[in-house]
Amino acid sequence: MGVVEDARFGGIGLGVRAEFDVATGTSYPLLFRMLDDAAVAGVLWDRFLSSSQRGVIAEGLGMGEAQARSLTALLAGLRELGKCVPGFQRRERGAWAWLGEDLVAGAGRVPLVPVEVDRSSMHVAFGVLAGFGFAAGGNSSPAVRCAQVVGGMGGRFLQVDVQGAAAARRVAATAGGAAWQDLRARYAALVRHLTGAAVVPERISVQAAVLIAGVGTLAGRLSGRRAHWQEAADMPAFGAAEHFTRARHRAVDCVDEAVLERVDLEPLPFTTAHPHLKGPNAMQASLMEQLPGLVARHGVGITVIADGTGAGKSAGALEVCRISSERCGASGVAWLMPTTATTDAAWEMLEGYVRAHRPGRAPVTLVHGHSSLNAACTGTRLTADGAGGQAAPTTAPAALTPDHTGVPASAEHHAAGADDGLLALAEPGEPEEARETTAPEGFVRSQDVALLAQFIAATVDQAQMAVLPVEWSALRLLALSGKTVVIDEAHALTPFSHLQLLRLLGWLGSLRTPVVLLSATMPASTINAMVAAYLAGAGHKTGRPAAADYAPTFPGWLFADAATGTAHRMEDTARIRHAQARRRELKVTLRPVTYRRLGEAGRAVEPGERLAVIGQAIGQVAREGGCAMVGCATVADAQDTYRYLQRSWTGDPGELMLLHARFPGWVREQRTSWVRRALGPAGPRPGRLVLVTTSMLDTSLDIDVDMMVSDLASIARLLQRAGRLARFHLAWQNTGRRPSWWTTGHLPHLTVLQPHGAGGGTAIPAEWRTVEPAFLLHATADLLQAKGSDVHLEVPDGVQDLVEQVHGEHSPFADRTAHLRRLLEGHLERTMAEEHLSAVHLVPPPDRVSALADLHRQYLTAGQAATRLGTLPRRLLPCYLTSGGGVAFDRAGTQRLPEQAHLSDRLVRHILRHTVPVPAAWVARRGPQHRPPAGWSGHPLLSDLVLLPAPAHDPAHTEHYGRHRLRMDGELGLVHSRAN
Repeated sequence: MGVVEDARFGGIGLGVRAEFDVATGTSYPLLFRMLDDAAVAGVLWDRFLSSSQRGVIAEGLGMGEAQARSLTALLAGLRELGKCVPGFQRRERGAWAWLGEDLVAGAGRVPLVPVEVDRSSMHVAFGVLAGFGFAAGGNSSPAVRCAQVVGGMGGRFLQVDVQGAAAARRVAATAGGAAWQDLRARYAALVRHLTGAAVVPERISVQAAVLIAGVGTLAGRLSGRRAHWQEAADMPAFGAAEHFTRARHRAVDCVDEAVLERVDLEPLPFTTAHPHLKGPNAMQASLMEQLPGLVARHGVGITVIADGTGAGKSAGALEVCRISSERCGASGVAWLMPTTATTDAAWEMLEGYVRAHRPGRAPVTLVHGHSSLNAACTGTRLTADGAGGQAAPTTAPAALTPDHTGVPASAEHHAAGADDGLLALAEPGEPEEARETTAPEGFVRSQDVALLAQFIAATVDQAQMAVLPVEWSALRLLALSGKTVVIDEAHALTPFSHLQLLRLLGWLGSLRTPVVLLSATMPASTINAMVAAYLAGAGHKTGRPAAADYAPTFPGWLFADAATGTAHRMEDTARIRHAQARRRELKVTLRPVTYRRLGEAGRAVEPGERLAVIGQAIGQVAREGGCAMVGCATVADAQDTYRYLQRSWTGDPGELMLLHARFPGWVREQRTSWVRRALGPAGPRPGRLVLVTTSMLDTSLDIDVDMMVSDLASIARLLQRAGRLARFHLAWQNTGRRPSWWTTGHLPHLTVLQPHGAGGGTAIPAEWRTVEPAFLLHATADLLQAKGSDVHLEVPDGVQDLVEQVHGEHSPFADRTAHLRRLLEGHLERTMAEEHLSAVHLVPPPDRVSALADLHRQYLTAGQAATRLGTLPRRLLPCYLTSGGGVAFDRAGTQRLPEQAHLSDRLVRHILRHTVPVPAAWVARRGPQHRPPAGWSGHPLLSDLVLLPAPAHDPAHTEHYGRHRLRMDGELGLVHSRAN
């Protein structure tokens, strides 16, 4: 009897359940759930997968796309076949009663150990697939690999023990007798028939297997939602074919509701897609003219854009994304940044770009560890009055003074338990509904699936998790591979993270994913390593990629196609024209200083001290107006500098501003947003502003200051920081936006403070050694000294040479002195140690995967997997002890900390937005008074918070955590000191 006759006339029992609701006694048949999974997988193939992903799967299976779609749906349909075993069905007595007598009689001895559904599905699917004719041989045989795909849809790839647990005799002993085995075969045969998966693959590549597993995982997530199967369970019990027809219609609605359908952005003129630009510069125009032809001839590849800061690399990368979408089958953008602050800025840029195309619905998600706290992305930005986000900032946001509640008015309203007083995000003068097309909602707003949205801005560590042995890594690869992946500011990664990025690039190359690297201060050796890793993943196993030169001439771009590994470069005439148009000159002065902490507020600062030199350097701005930035090495230095400058500040208090990472989250976001608007290209610009900050504003922020002072840093970091100095110099010529002292011929000035020791040489303070390697700081100081006290730097022409001299593979300063040689040796040893530690947990490259279980040989949770070296920070929650014995957000005690266990998502975000990240060592020795409310103990985001309590009447109170002392200051933020 064939499958159709078996289903129609012989009948297939529906007593085996996939879901069972004890409260209502509702049971959902396993067969219907399998058909739901298959139907959703088919719709995901049609509406979610990019054409490039479909091509990778079809090629990896050695069959046409139509048959590849059917096989993908079949494997997704087998995802829960492991529930058709006595051990699972016996879990609920009510469900067991639905089974037929033959199944109950043939159950045999039901094991007491709970059934692991993923492993069970893999083992029973192996025998079923072998019965379909799938070859069962080694690890890469179709039966074994497809069975691993089925098991891997549960989050981790498992090993198929062909001679052990997956052998027919063992399956019969543990998964029920002949009646169970027969029913599983009939279920699978029916799913195979309805999906049309008639062709048996002769092979299945690792890449195809990973993507199919990702599709099956996603299908299970969607069809497994209670609302989806409960609706179907309440319908009449149609036959399997009728149910599958209905399931396909419901699957379309399911994918649409999750906003996973891919949309094509309409072609737009350059100035419409990038309304802040008057037209493409020579670099952007060259990409738009040359790259489409290269991609049409050679296919997908990796593009490197190397240019100075503020030169329009982001707009150029978006044009590459558009070309990749049109010519390579990619669909969407994944913009990866090194930090949360730069990712927040990238999200706003990407969201504006997508919105300019006016799509019907295209969510743009923000993905990092604290993206749920970003007021803009979550649609909870406060009003302009509450959040300082006004269109025309003239003074900085008010300081968090000791008598200030620290809670914006609308947030106080919410914390008190009233209706949300938060407004949807809207740009000034823009209706709120303008963002509805791009606001992430529903399914893609969840943290663990936010990468699946078509357009995302994420920290690079979210992508690096795809090449670590963590749960759902296949889902991350599925999410990334269908887009064009833009890696921005990769120079900021440590050796530990850089090695993970190289492995990720190899996987992206194997998945034929277009990649764009953006670089302003990256040495050629680093660029070569990244491009070579991508091409090695694409199949270039010879020494050519590693030996070839893939660093573009600076400024310029390069495209290396995955098919041949050939480097295609920007035409010289266009490159020279671009360099000439962007050319400007900066003055860099190296000032020897004595480093000494301020200590007591009234301490006299001697001439020549770091603080005194800073005061002198920004004196012109303090007296005559303009905007200056002081970049400090550490938060403590920034707090000292701000306190010292306050002594002689005669202007408006709001014109002297402090910004660093140890303010409460809502304060930090408020101030950063204000700075980006006030110092951005649109303005209007403050008449006078001195901004004291750390490395927070070094990269990827489109802001401009008239003068800059910086502590000694590596030359790459100094050049990045200098990218904010007179950033709009060319665009603002003769516009009157500069201060009165900015006369014709004035050179923008960067003063670099070089700490000197008693012997006269560079003496790096101990507190700075954790910020950057000592070798880079000493080599940078020697480099600037060798060029003279005042260096006239031409940008962009002179940038790459400076970077290579310090950061390059063969730095000429490495052998300058014996001291530098020792520092370099220590730097290289630490680099090798970091790379070794990073390599311990990396998954193998695609060409070294035998069994898919190789991708999960180690068992790591997302919390255990490290994407950067060092202990994860703890989150500190400042709070106040009221006279009545309560704990509150504010000194007045009007906003009590909620203590209940069940909190709304918005209230959780509100609590977290008041926290401050601190090194774990600072709060290691905490007492009972530092524990969060008992009701929070079960909450994954609140249970490990550490309280920083202070008496409401004592603004100067310092809390002790062993030797570490912490105090939340209204103006300075979190102040840390250590007992002797």
